[in-house]
Amino acid sequence: MRMILALPLLALTACQVTEDGQNDQITVEYNQDVAENAAADIANGAQEAGAAIANGAEGAVDAARNVDVDIDTNTNTADNNKSTNSN
Repeated sequence: MRMILALPLLALTACQVTEDGQNDQITVEYNQDVAENAAADIANGAQEAGAAIANGAEGAVDAARNVDVDIDTNTNTADNNKSTNSN
């Protein structure tokens, strides 16, 4: 979906505009090679971003698997050591 949004910008980068001020002419040429190279660069960037996200997710899963939690459920020892003051 995001690639569709980038297509108009991609088309603009492939246009080469030349202006001839003496003859009052403007020439616009579309260079398909430039457009194809830009599309390939965008695709490569998206692939690299996807790979980086996947690697980060794998690292988070590995870290979560290595978590060790110890819980002390013996609460009576703390209550027996309390002293009351009736002043």
